[in-house]
Amino acid sequence: MVSKYEAVKDLLLKSKSTYVLTGAGVSTYSGIPDFRSADTGIWTKIDPMEALSTNVLNNKPEKFYEIGFELLKSMRNKKPNRIHEILATLESKGLIDGIITQNIDNLHTVAGSKNVFEVHGETRTCYCEKCKEVYDFEYLETEVEAKNIPPKCKKCGCVVRPSVIMFGDMLPDSFTEAQNLVSKADLLIVIGTSLTVSPVNYMAAMAKKLIIINKTPTPFDYRTEVLINEDGITALEKIMEQF
Repeated sequence: MVSKYEAVKDLLLKSKSTYVLTGAGVSTYSGIPDFRSADTGIWTKIDPMEALSTNVLNNKPEKFYEIGFELLKSMRNKKPNRIHEILATLESKGLIDGIITQNIDNLHTVAGSKNVFEVHGETRTCYCEKCKEVYDFEYLETEVEAKNIPPKCKKCGCVVRPSVIMFGDMLPDSFTEAQNLVSKADLLIVIGTSLTVSPVNYMAAMAKKLIIINKTPTPFDYRTEVLINEDGITALEKIMEQF
């Protein structure tokens, strides 16, 4: 009898175009808490509309930089884990075409993945809301430490904000691009997400063939070619053993 891991290998080898969709369950192994777990999720301790919303960012910047900005800072300077490393290896071997991630921690890029669609933004940079001048994230840290809240653009004097998609923001162009690629791809592998956040979760419905690797059930389990309910590191290590 073919194991689930052998079945994943077979699907990867037969697929001409494969993308991977990752969620917060991938980053937990790097010491970043997820957002929605019942007991440990960040949103059980902090109101998301008070932490990471455009309303608070624009109208109560002191509150944003006291709560939301500190949350973003805490995700920086973490190290990639084995999931990030294995996915970078799969891409380098031509077995996957790219990664679509809901995570904003930059770890896929740090691990060496090249084709990464950060559909909820990232914490490497910030930008001016008016002239779109881009700065390193450290610019915000320096300005906030100097009590210059909200931070202002050195070029035009308007507000500089993190390059993170917050509640109230439109999704970036990378989301539309990723959605189009998934609709044309042969295979989508989902890792570490409960697929409950819209509209990113709709990609699972669009996939021609779907593999889900997640500890807990998702609304799209019924569509899978292979369903693996275990932690991502264990599953990916076993898959790599097949090659």
